[in-house]
Amino acid sequence: MTLRTAALTALAMAAFAANSILCRAALGGQPAIDAASFSTLRLVSGALSLLLVDAVRTRTPTLRGGSWGSAALLFVYAVPFSFAYTSLATGTGALILFGCVQATMLASGLRAGERPRPRQWLGLVLAVAGLVYMVSPGVSAPSPVGSALMAMAGVGWGLYSVRGRGATDPLAQTRASFVRSVPMVLIVSALFVRHAQMTPTGVGLAVASGAVASGLGYAVWYTALPGLTATAAATVQLTVPVIAAVGGVLFMSETVTARLLIASVLILGGVMLALTPHRNARLDSA
Repeated sequence: MTLRTAALTALAMAAFAANSILCRAALGGQPAIDAASFSTLRLVSGALSLLLVDAVRTRTPTLRGGSWGSAALLFVYAVPFSFAYTSLATGTGALILFGCVQATMLASGLRAGERPRPRQWLGLVLAVAGLVYMVSPGVSAPSPVGSALMAMAGVGWGLYSVRGRGATDPLAQTRASFVRSVPMVLIVSALFVRHAQMTPTGVGLAVASGAVASGLGYAVWYTALPGLTATAAATVQLTVPVIAAVGGVLFMSETVTARLLIASVLILGGVMLALTPHRNARLDSA
């Protein structure tokens, strides 16, 4: 893995963690916005942000390109994710989401012929163990509907990431996916219009989630993916809950606990183990 890929991957994980914090702040506890409106504002603002970036980059922005398949997978991730968190605890939702993401991406890699080395399997096991250890206190009798929605979101995110690995122009592909997802999510808002509630805080969090953490975050992730195997891409995403937890400490006054520290060591250590090349392998540089 090159230094460029490593830097892009780290930036994408930070964006995903920021997105998690924004979503929790908007939808957890006393919601500042309803789930349908949050999803719509998130995808619309993400599309506008990427169109602006594309205009600066090419000076000839276009709404063409991409595929409805990728847009549908983005929709399948974003909308169920928001609705799931109306009935699931944060730890339970994170465990279901990331478990399904890893399973989806690993299955895709195995189907494509990848054969993870024993050290990679060990790293993945350690990382998953750390994630389970961190969120286990919140895992108790989860809502069946919420669990199914979050599992759907995890599969959608996993397939969306796998599909993005083959993009020749990651930014254009991501922009097209967001733009094409807008009609889909507007239908959801229309169906749930009677339950709509929006506060300035909720709108701001949704726009920040879409324009920065989601839109630009996915653009960076798409750029990094061609340099990662499916196993590496699946494993590295397990750092997101740890980064989000640290963000909660810094920005939401959450408490640092021994459990958080131990889980962070397990997850980050497992990721490092899985991504470290063979001793005899050549280390690429940017």
